Amino acid sequence: MPRIPQTPQTDGSTTFDPDKFFEAWSKGELTPPYDNNFRRFVIRSFGLPLHDDYGYQATTEVTLLQAQTHVEFGAQGGLHGWYRDEGGAERSPPPTARDIAAYTDILRPTTNTAKALTGLAANAKRDSIRMDVANHLQSLYSPPAPERNLQVNKSKAHVNPSFDVWAWSNQNLEWAGPEPGTVRIKQAHAILPILYHHFGCVCPSYEALCLISLLAKGRTIVDMGSGNGYWTFMLRRLESGKKALKVVAVDSGLSEWRTMWIADTIESDGAKWLEKNNGAKDAVLLLVYPNTGQEFTSKMIKAYRGSTIIAASSQNASGFTAFAKETIAEWMAREMPGWTRVFQVPLPSFAGKDEALFAFERST
Repeated sequence: MPRIPQTPQTDGSTTFDPDKFFEAWSKGELTPPYDNNFRRFVIRSFGLPLHDDYGYQATTEVTLLQAQTHVEFGAQGGLHGWYRDEGGAERSPPPTARDIAAYTDILRPTTNTAKALTGLAANAKRDSIRMDVANHLQSLYSPPAPERNLQVNKSKAHVNPSFDVWAWSNQNLEWAGPEPGTVRIKQAHAILPILYHHFGCVCPSYEALCLISLLAKGRTIVDMGSGNGYWTFMLRRLESGKKALKVVAVDSGLSEWRTMWIADTIESDGAKWLEKNNGAKDAVLLLVYPNTGQEFTSKMIKAYRGSTIIAASSQNASGFTAFAKETIAEWMAREMPGWTRVFQVPLPSFAGKDEALFAFERST
């Protein structure tokens, strides 16, 4: 039997339906846990038993009750210690709610990323965490060149539950964005494995989804290592009322996901699938949070015969994704000289993470 469910589902739920979930979210019938009752939010949103004790496995295993306990502990015991000096001591004061909101706004569908980044720096106090975040993000920001015509228009109608929950988590966890020291942060909060299981390992922004669509130019998108299918689901929803994007989801099935958003994941080793399908020569290769083990990222890139690679990955050398000691941009520049970076834009990064969307095109 296949390891990947061939129907959208949430383990332990008899009511979960992706389309109905999004409909309820768009109507405000489901919302992030603004009362900070994270456990109740997950149970209600995904239709889980009241006394749910599922073990969410990531780097560690956690239950909803354990995660809720950590939420209620707040910043005690260094649980919100995302900003530390080189000696490991927590920086003080922590970011303000206004600073956190200013960072979050950069990634909203209603803002212009470049202008929001400028505003983040312009209103930052000298030597503050906000200033360090602004300088860091601006130093790495590389939008598409104007001549490529990859212009993303703002949207007030875009629905993205993962983003809304991420925005809530920023305020709750006192996270105002990544800065140079984020690469040294190895801790994670207990709610992270739960968000992984239900929404995937990294949150897609509206800008990221639009850039993928624009760069694809009608080509099929191969979501390689698609996980629980949230990015595939969001890409397919993107052009509602227009011609839908064609996205093929491929995954080995080695990882367990409590929620599956799609019903048509192809269960296969990625390199073997590419070999059988002419290296996806006429498609775009999408790598969302590619793992660092078994040379996964390099194998997929080398097996791909097309001209466009897009990756949602770490933009520091934390080793969380793609490569253990360098970013995917650094690896591509050294190992794949026939490729050119098209853009690098920030993604919604969970507390303690520093992620971006990268795009590369074959130049020779």
